[in-house]
Amino acid sequence: MKLKDKVVIVTGATSGIGEACALVFGKAGAKIVITGRSQEKIENTLQLLHQSGIEALGVVANAGSEEDNRKVVDETLNCFGKIDILINNAGISMRALFEEMDLSVFHKVMETNFWGTVYATKYCLPEILKNKGSIIGVSSINGYRGTPARTAYTASKYAMNGFFESLRTEVMKRGVHILVACPGFTASNIRNNALTADGSVQGESPREEGKMMTALEVAEAILRATIKRKRDLVLTREGKLAVFLNKWIPGLMDGIVYNHMAKEKDSPFK
Repeated sequence: MKLKDKVVIVTGATSGIGEACALVFGKAGAKIVITGRSQEKIENTLQLLHQSGIEALGVVANAGSEEDNRKVVDETLNCFGKIDILINNAGISMRALFEEMDLSVFHKVMETNFWGTVYATKYCLPEILKNKGSIIGVSSINGYRGTPARTAYTASKYAMNGFFESLRTEVMKRGVHILVACPGFTASNIRNNALTADGSVQGESPREEGKMMTALEVAEAILRATIKRKRDLVLTREGKLAVFLNKWIPGLMDGIVYNHMAKEKDSPFK
């Protein structure tokens, strides 16, 4: 029970990597607080956690709302009295060429992925400083390498990575651990719920989900990295290769990424 009695907040935890993190960290001994926008989905995840013997609290919250993030912290402290670990997982994706995209979509992605991370971190930070805890950002390979038709998503993940790099340096002498976890393509519903040019939901993944890393595998890797207090976590062979090649041959990578994305099902490249 490596995390016995630690209190962990997981944002966007009603599916995918977030739900898997809640389960994995809970099984390691932590008390879990999950957030999501749907009361019904929160109840479903709470039932899963309780069946596994995990003490858990659910809070309905919109990641992009500053006030909701304050509420999450308040309710966590009222219930458990402290916060040790924050997992910034809440996020949405998008798939549309920038020239065709309504800017409201860009704003929505940034509000959830970037500002949601900033708000949650801001209001959890005093407790995490006090307890010398951990802040985890579930970012993406897109935080290192942009991909076409995902400008807003890429921008949000680059912003997240830069935010945490700066914050990590601010608190490095105060015992706080900050991990940026960058999964590669993971089997989850994020692509199914990705926004299109007009803000409607894509509804179907353009990728073969069965060939990807599972959300549970990602969560287990994040748990190990948290226990070891690692700085960065880049997952999958494809993801590590993309980060390496983009650092050393970015011009060549432009062509590789274009060709790769052009082969996606229903690619926006005509």
